[in-house]
Amino acid sequence: MSKSPFEDTEWLQPNHSDLNQLSAKYFGERSAPVHVDFGAISHCGLLRTNNEDHYCVVKRSRARDVLLTNMPAEAFPPSRDEAYAIAVADGLGGAAFGELASMLALRTGWELSEKAFKWNFHLSENELVELEQGMKVYMQLIHRRIQEEARSNGAFQGMGTTLTGVLTMGKDAMIVHVGDSRAYLFREGTLRRLTKDQTLAESMVAIGLIASVDDAAKRFRNTLVSCLGGNLHELEVETNHIVLQDGDLLMLCTDGLTDMVSESGIAAILAHPATAQTHCQELIDAALAGGGRDNVTVAIGQYSIVNAA
Repeated sequence: MSKSPFEDTEWLQPNHSDLNQLSAKYFGERSAPVHVDFGAISHCGLLRTNNEDHYCVVKRSRARDVLLTNMPAEAFPPSRDEAYAIAVADGLGGAAFGELASMLALRTGWELSEKAFKWNFHLSENELVELEQGMKVYMQLIHRRIQEEARSNGAFQGMGTTLTGVLTMGKDAMIVHVGDSRAYLFREGTLRRLTKDQTLAESMVAIGLIASVDDAAKRFRNTLVSCLGGNLHELEVETNHIVLQDGDLLMLCTDGLTDMVSESGIAAILAHPATAQTHCQELIDAALAGGGRDNVTVAIGQYSIVNAA
């Protein structure tokens, strides 16, 4: 059984030289304030009549307020912790059923996270593992919810959705992903993909049948091997943890963007200074100029970290 932090009397010893080290161990390091500029846009494209994409950007906050004290007000400076979640979902199944699946995915995630959130603004290795496992459970429960909805109405059979999300707490960002929507990190002029497309073409590359996704037939590039809902029994959930730096940009998007605009084209748009919402509009415009053959959704968070190390 692990010992309670308060059973450790090491910090009471007069010869202990670094109380700051123990403070960080038990209570976490003081996190630098993180300010985020968000933007998000979804467009049905030029060829579709309905939009099966959905997105959401959520802020959670925790504040401390002193109600009664005889100490001066400056003794208790305002304290407010904030966490942010961004998610995009691209429905599949035709008609309005893909639209329903992507909507159900985001709505179910909202319901599940109502009471299952721990305010860990300094994540230890164990807490990172716990958060990763929790996100995978979320995905499994969303998967089950969509399949149950499909079973309740035969017309919904086969409906499913991709779901790519990121949760940021202070400088820690945890990405969770199923399907072929994508998450990217844009840092110091370089665009880095944080997720893997869960398609048949990618699976063929992984086992050596082809050298690259570009060598696969289009139908293989568009065939998912994992999605939420649908008729697939096995669910592959990908997670990825990164530590944010001042000036970082996180972008989540559906394949309506990446099928129409190259990664170099995306990087060129993100390279010039603009608000997150302006970047989103420019990327949507580029996807439409490239043909706009699918629904396209982009969500961006631009992170400013005060006194970042």
